Amino acid sequence: ELKCVILFYSILFYYLHFSYMKDGWWGIGEPTQIPEDESIQPFRIETSSEEIQDLHRRIDQTRTFPSLEDSQFNYGFNSCYLQKVISYWRNEFDWKKQVEKLNRYPHYKTKIEGIDIHFVHVRPRGLPDGTATIPLLMVHGWPGSFYEFYGILPLLTEPSSPDDIVFEVVCPSLPGYGFSEAPYKKGFNSVCAARLFHKLMKRLGFNQFYAHGGDWGWLVTTNMAQLEPKTIKGLHLNFAPPSKPSLPMMLSIMLGSRFPKLFGFTEHDLKRLFPYMDKVLVESLKETGYMHIQATKPDTVGRALNDSPVGLAAYILEKFSTWTDPEFRNMEDGGLERKFSLEDLLTNVMIYWTTGSIISSMRFYKENFGKGLDEPHSKIPVYVPTALASFPNELMHSPKLWVKQKYHKLISFTPMARGGHFAAMEEPELLAKDIQNFIKILENRKMK
Repeated sequence: ELKCVILFYSILFYYLHFSYMKDGWWGIGEPTQIPEDESIQPFRIETSSEEIQDLHRRIDQTRTFPSLEDSQFNYGFNSCYLQKVISYWRNEFDWKKQVEKLNRYPHYKTKIEGIDIHFVHVRPRGLPDGTATIPLLMVHGWPGSFYEFYGILPLLTEPSSPDDIVFEVVCPSLPGYGFSEAPYKKGFNSVCAARLFHKLMKRLGFNQFYAHGGDWGWLVTTNMAQLEPKTIKGLHLNFAPPSKPSLPMMLSIMLGSRFPKLFGFTEHDLKRLFPYMDKVLVESLKETGYMHIQATKPDTVGRALNDSPVGLAAYILEKFSTWTDPEFRNMEDGGLERKFSLEDLLTNVMIYWTTGSIISSMRFYKENFGKGLDEPHSKIPVYVPTALASFPNELMHSPKLWVKQKYHKLISFTPMARGGHFAAMEEPELLAKDIQNFIKILENRKMK
């Protein structure tokens, strides 16, 4: 029986590897016979007075609509608070200043499989001679962007302790997000993104590196570990929703509330999981309406969001409320300014607005869910050393037992003190420390 299981997974692995590691083409039309330009070009984010004037004109023409009394964020973005956000955006937010901030780190573009891939590449400065850096790929998700990592980048590339690892960090934009060109053809899913990012890292000269991901970044980096396990030295995640149900998982759902120690459940596990119908299934229904839309007909609602900056901001920022803490639904302001500044939140929105990338970003859901996640990679375990930083208010909670069903070399599972889905923006210090500690284990470095 064990030999059959090994054979099954071996066949799946080779199918995945050889099916997805061959070149694809996502550009316009058919690929040309001319070899692809593999050069890496510096890139700067730019804006103009015309771009800002168009934004202000559209904001000025928005039509308001009142929220229900005492509804807070339970019906979506509260209209009263939205007016405050709009007023700040229109009258105080300085996009030109934020563009300067975005350009603080070096940006680049390179063409891979017919489309331009944008990335930020941060190399440490002023290191003593002989100091080695460690390459780290960090991948964002939706409705985030590479900007999610701006708060954590200095903590990783300029650590305060001499005992800390110094990282060289690469933060790409997913294709169709922000400044990465969108695919022109159907079928671009997370495995295709994983292949492109492997090519990107090799083009940058990294034959081995570490990877971190949250949200879609979790799936893309997981696929990278499946495609080339010898290339990914370690995989660090802050999001790892349950994969396909297994017998241990099903038993833990049925018996975990009565026999928690049998399944290694903590008090937090019990709080988040039971009663299962209410805590998991009902809660998921409350927060995944967007997913059903984006996994089926993204282009329809996407056209409305692409035309209306106010609609786009409401759609995106609602997620930064309820995915940060579900209790924020019961607050008039959605708790947004408890963990974020309006300046940072609107900078992320502006990345979507100025690039017109909301539709292409939403299509990533249809490409990944179009076949019901019944892809070969969904069945293949991950054997790369893995760590999960488990934040208490994460959108979907996964106890250690469930994570180990997919990630067979789970080296570290850290219950974090606070934080939710947007960990790198909410709690950069906590996340940076967990990344440091995990990679120190693998690099045989001294931990604090």
